[in-house]
Amino acid sequence: MSPKHDYYETLKVAKGASQDEIKKSYRRLARKFHPDVNPGDKAAEERFKQVQEAYDILSDAKKRQVYDQYGFYSDNIPAGGAGAGPPPDMNFDSFDFTDYFQRGAQGGARRAATGSGGGSAGGFRDMFSNLFNRGEGPPPAPEKGDDLEYSLNIDFWQAIKGTQTRLNITRYDTCPTCHGSGAAGGQTMTCPECNGSGSVSQMAGAMRFNLTCPKCGGSGKLKNACPTCQGEGRIAHTETVDVRIPPGARNGSRLRVPGKGNAGSMGAPSGDLYITTRVEEHPYFHREGDDIHIRVPVTVWEAGLGSKIEVPTIDGRTLLKIPQGTQNGQKFRLREKGVLNARTNVRGDQIVEAAIQAPKVQDERTKEILRELAGLHPEDPRADLWTTL
Repeated sequence: MSPKHDYYETLKVAKGASQDEIKKSYRRLARKFHPDVNPGDKAAEERFKQVQEAYDILSDAKKRQVYDQYGFYSDNIPAGGAGAGPPPDMNFDSFDFTDYFQRGAQGGARRAATGSGGGSAGGFRDMFSNLFNRGEGPPPAPEKGDDLEYSLNIDFWQAIKGTQTRLNITRYDTCPTCHGSGAAGGQTMTCPECNGSGSVSQMAGAMRFNLTCPKCGGSGKLKNACPTCQGEGRIAHTETVDVRIPPGARNGSRLRVPGKGNAGSMGAPSGDLYITTRVEEHPYFHREGDDIHIRVPVTVWEAGLGSKIEVPTIDGRTLLKIPQGTQNGQKFRLREKGVLNARTNVRGDQIVEAAIQAPKVQDERTKEILRELAGLHPEDPRADLWTTL
């Protein structure tokens, strides 16, 4: 058989991990490998698909039980039984029966101890009953709707000040005809899952299973299914969602809009909408956490003599005192001139870096002054460099 994905390894959790642990790990990995965060990265895109596939199985108790029991998941093998007849093209030479021998021996020991008879053959009977038992079985259970992920581009000032925007999202919503039940007294129709054949194909490694369609129970028909949603209980449509971006949003911030994901099947609750912000860079301001950094030009005489200069902030202009003898690259802090953190209600600072600019020498008088200045300060500014050689 071809190697199978280990869903626990994919989500970086232990086999006995709780649902909270699985959800936290999924959200962390989904953010890391999301295509919007890694544009053009095929490897990240494939990794994102694997993470999504693993979460779809392990976040559902019934699907997880099937996966833990058989090492793979099929919609047509519910936990504890109800599969379909044995497929004619199934290759048992590559199937590992060790687990079923062990179960059969354990079951035989239990039956011998209770006087119920039987032996290891019971393990095989249970196995074939679980995998290949025909019949409609229980109807598909309602499932909570999937969460949706959207990326939103905003500019620097929208992130700083906050903004209100509208998104057009495509999502599954509750069917207005049947109100999510999937049944509305409609006529019998061909099952859209199996196209009327009554069976569906499912791959598991090198084996292909032809299994009873879980939607129609093998009949190929849906009775009294809602004609609008064909028994799904939901339909796809495009919806406008108002989204409020709070002040101080960062690049990669993730906002949650409850109940605006896909509607659940058969009337189950909807998932949530998650919006990841991508903030455009500003030509002068650079944000680090809640602090704002800016590099401001300073003339030689302002640096040498000291001065008060105007510098831009996200609130407008403010005065900054440059002390006498300021050096190129020296940094100054403007308290609480940074970004307001909405969670802590505390503002960051603004860090101003002095970038000393030499004057443009275009006349003899300027040259004369500079020669005089050089005569007054004959010291070599590179003298310390030679001591290290």
